[in-house]
Amino acid sequence: MVHPCRAISNLIIVQSRRTGVIRVMAGLSCMLALAGFASAAGNSSDSSNRVAAHLTAGEFGPALAAASSVVDPVQRAALVQDVAIAQQVAGEPVTAAGVLNRIPRTEKPAKGAVAMVGQTAGFGGGGTQANYGPLMQIIQQNTSGKWNSQDGEGGAQTPYQQGVRVAPNGLLQKLTNEEQTGVLASLGIQARKANLNADVARPSELRLVSLTRLERRVSERLSEGLPVPETMAQLAGLSQIKYVIVYPESHEIVIGGPAEAWEYNAQGQPIGAVSQRPTLQLDDLVTVLRTFARGDADFGCSINTRESGMKAVKEFAEKSQARGPISAASTRNWVNQLQQKLGRQDIEIWGVPGDSHVARVIVEADYRMKLIGIDKLDVGKEIPSYFDLLAANQQKNMDSMAALRWWLTMKYDALTHSADKTVFEIQGSSVLCQSENQFLTAEGKHLPTGQSEPTNRQFAENFTAQYAKLASRDSVFAEMQNIFDLALVSALIQYERLHNKAGWNLGVFVPQGEYVPAQYPVPKEIDSVANHKVYNGRDIVVQVAGGVRADLMSVVKDSKLNLESPRLQSVGQTAKATDLPEGRWWWDATR
Repeated sequence: MVHPCRAISNLIIVQSRRTGVIRVMAGLSCMLALAGFASAAGNSSDSSNRVAAHLTAGEFGPALAAASSVVDPVQRAALVQDVAIAQQVAGEPVTAAGVLNRIPRTEKPAKGAVAMVGQTAGFGGGGTQANYGPLMQIIQQNTSGKWNSQDGEGGAQTPYQQGVRVAPNGLLQKLTNEEQTGVLASLGIQARKANLNADVARPSELRLVSLTRLERRVSERLSEGLPVPETMAQLAGLSQIKYVIVYPESHEIVIGGPAEAWEYNAQGQPIGAVSQRPTLQLDDLVTVLRTFARGDADFGCSINTRESGMKAVKEFAEKSQARGPISAASTRNWVNQLQQKLGRQDIEIWGVPGDSHVARVIVEADYRMKLIGIDKLDVGKEIPSYFDLLAANQQKNMDSMAALRWWLTMKYDALTHSADKTVFEIQGSSVLCQSENQFLTAEGKHLPTGQSEPTNRQFAENFTAQYAKLASRDSVFAEMQNIFDLALVSALIQYERLHNKAGWNLGVFVPQGEYVPAQYPVPKEIDSVANHKVYNGRDIVVQVAGGVRADLMSVVKDSKLNLESPRLQSVGQTAKATDLPEGRWWWDATR
């Protein structure tokens, strides 16, 4: 049975306060097992067992029906409460509140359930970003012994975060790439495997996902108060999009590409079990579908310097240069002063919600690209930093304060189509790094020059050429490529009016629709990206601006990229679905 919980963006590491045993909370069934719900663990009746079994499988409708049929009012209230807690943890706070309202006021629910109502919790789409406070509280209330947070000794619970974190003031901060405590390693790989059935776990060179059928199934589950299953959240394991096909006669829009089973890495991210590449996300698809459905031309982010900080750094660098080279003993203090004067940069996001997964990925990818460029993040010798590439003759003539700009955008070799434009093939999907040298005024303003000096250009070209290797090592770059591909599909649907050909109005995926992607804290500012090196006794400071721009409409409109391919007509016939089981929205085909 496919587990219906959404993909988990974090893991909860729980240490027993009685035994000291450490476990990982990695899904609804784990939550039920660890929390020790009263009816599931302390009542052996058939009704209790049925409810517990349904909840473990994520079948909230049958669980509620079984709970409501119990005659004893106390047991009935306890079982209904269990259903509400499970729905809240799965990202359905509104539905959970409605279920709790079924309990008469004379049968007051337990303290744990009351604590959860009205608070955000969720594991992805259809809900909000995971808030583990209520879940941790339930675990503490339903287990015996001592907890460090309450008693000053005993076990501890820690939400494990990935990639970057956003502080309450909106400051984006980088976290370590790997979990350093050794806890996850000691648990073994089984703790992170996805709960998949044999069909979806089977690898496929060409898996087809009907967006129209998928949307109808999501709509049905939302109307029934059920969470979006894991298979839907990960788009049946697709890791790349090769084809977009519209079938007007059956009112379908289909995307297709390679797919495989997935597991969760140490940061709780779903990745292909073999390829280790992140799966495509339904949340991201809905986010970018809405961007182009609203008529937006593009989306992206920009990390902008503050003029006051740049002016202070420019003056500081010039005065330092006039005094001559700094000593080795003074270097640390010099760098600290530089960082303080530079201050922070502001993050601007447009075209997508600032609290979306799409926004978080593009901001993190942009930030990490700049860290690589200024030698603050090592990703291997294939991608040397700007400083490593700086030739000796350029060092002599270089200004003491270099203002560079690097930004990321999409790159495609071609977007071929059949004669009737019902089948499209995406060729050569990648990411392009572009560069520019900027002039820094005395007031700290960046002025574009439209030019890129050789070393700056060399870094950008090398970054682009090595992007595939980089994406295989750092999943955030693979995620951004996935988002660009999903955005290309969305732009194509709008530009070619494929939704009109299929008679599809986007349903719950429409802007302001019922499907609610996961929400994250909005990043507003970040520590400035700057570094310095000493060449021939001269201090050279490099500061970088830039961002990400996803102008996918320019791709679908580009006549040089859009080419007719007669062979694609047969692809549409080969990929067509036949004799699908009731409710099935994906299938495999052979090319």
